[in-house]
Amino acid sequence: MKRVVEKNKRRTRRKRHIRKTITGTSECPRMTVYRSNSKMYVQVIDDASGNTVASVSSMEKEFRDLKNNVENAGKLGAVIGDRLKKLNIENIVFDRNGYLYHGIVKAIAEGTRKAGIRF
Repeated sequence: MKRVVEKNKRRTRRKRHIRKTITGTSECPRMTVYRSNSKMYVQVIDDASGNTVASVSSMEKEFRDLKNNVENAGKLGAVIGDRLKKLNIENIVFDRNGYLYHGIVKAIAEGTRKAGIRF
């Protein structure tokens, strides 16, 4: 149990360090990723107004059967990229939320890039 608590403390520390420098604006919002053991969540946030611009998660009706793996994370990244294109947003700032840029987090970022979003 202590190992899990220490792991979460390290992630929280990395998250605070990242968020000191990253902010989203209306022209270039912040895309944040959260992953649990069974679900994935992606939000695009305008920090200036405090609003969520777009979001996608594996809890939505059409994505409920997706497992928490790299291939499905790429699909979620492509979906959020398409939703951002519809809102005429082409540039974002990527917030990995303290997670290492590896596996699911990397797949979401690459799926979003393939959709034509720059960051």
